[in-house]
Amino acid sequence: MTPSLLAQVTDLRVGEPELLTRLYAERRRHPKVTASDRLVIIAADHPARYVVAAGGDPWAMADRADYLDRILRVLSCRAVDGVMATPDLLDELLLLGHLLAKQGEPNPVCGKLLIGCLNRGGLAGAAWELDDFWTGHTPESLLRQGLDGGKLLLRINLQHRDSAATLRFAADAVERLAQCRLPVFIEPLPVEPTETGGWRVVKTPERLVPLLGVASALGSTSAYSWLKLPMVPEMARVAAATTLPILLLGGESAGDPAQVLAEIEVTSQSAPNVRGLMIGRNVLYPGAGVDPRAMAIAVANVARGLWDRTVATAYLRKEEDL
Repeated sequence: MTPSLLAQVTDLRVGEPELLTRLYAERRRHPKVTASDRLVIIAADHPARYVVAAGGDPWAMADRADYLDRILRVLSCRAVDGVMATPDLLDELLLLGHLLAKQGEPNPVCGKLLIGCLNRGGLAGAAWELDDFWTGHTPESLLRQGLDGGKLLLRINLQHRDSAATLRFAADAVERLAQCRLPVFIEPLPVEPTETGGWRVVKTPERLVPLLGVASALGSTSAYSWLKLPMVPEMARVAAATTLPILLLGGESAGDPAQVLAEIEVTSQSAPNVRGLMIGRNVLYPGAGVDPRAMAIAVANVARGLWDRTVATAYLRKEEDL
C-alpha cells in the first residue's frame, strides 16, 4: 500500500465520486450464497465502533494504509470468500481494486462476497453502548449497490433497557433484509458489565443458548437468516439450539495463531449447521511475524476440514522462515 496509491483513492473521491456507483454496478460477484457453502469471510467493521486496538497495539487499525493493505492481502487468497465491512471500507476496497486493475495487477475484490455492516452506533465505552442503532448500510442500500448481504450485532443484557431498542432495530433489519431477499448475518451476544464500565461477552452455553431462540425468531421469516456466534465450549450444544446456518467469529486478537487454529478445529466441525467463519482481527493481526495472508490460508483450510491444527501450524512456521 504505497502513499501514491492511497493518494489516488482520495483523488478519485474528490474528482470522481460517481465512480463508486459504476464500480458497484459492474463488479463481478461471488457465486450465490447457499446453505451448503463453507464460507470464510473477513470481518473489517471495528473502527466504526470507536475500536482501533488490535494485536496488543492500541492504534493498530488507526493506520488506514496498513489496515487496507492487510485486508487486500487476505482477500487475494482464493480460500477467502469475501469481506464484511462498513460502507467507507467497502468503497475504499473497490477503489483500490479499480486502481490495481488499471495498473495491470490482479483485483483482490473481484468475485468476492461483499457483506455490509448495518449497526455501529453503540460506540465502545459510550453511555449508550447497548443502544446499537443504524449507522451504516440499510437493507435498501445493500440491494441498490448489489451487495451480498448484511450483518448486524445484537448485544443483550437483560438488566439494561438499551438492549430493548437494539432488539427492535434487529427485528426491523431482519424483516427488511428478507423483503430484499438478502442474507442477514445476526450476531447475538450475551454481555455483562465490566469493572471499568464497559461490556464483555459471556461465552457460556448457558447464556448463549437462550439468546439463539430470540435471534432465530426475529422478523416474519427466517428464510434468509444466518447466525454469527463466538467459539465457546460445548459448541455442539449451542449449535443444537437452532437449524440456522452458523458462522463462527474470532473476537479480539489473541496474538497466538496456534490457539486460534485449535479453537477453529474443534468448533468448526462440532455440528452440521456450523458453516464457516466470519473472522477479523485474529486473521488481520495474527501475531508477531505472522503474515495475515498465510494466517487466512491456514484458518480457511482448518475451517473446511482440509488441514488439522498441526499441519496449519507447520505451514505458518514454514512461511515465517521464508
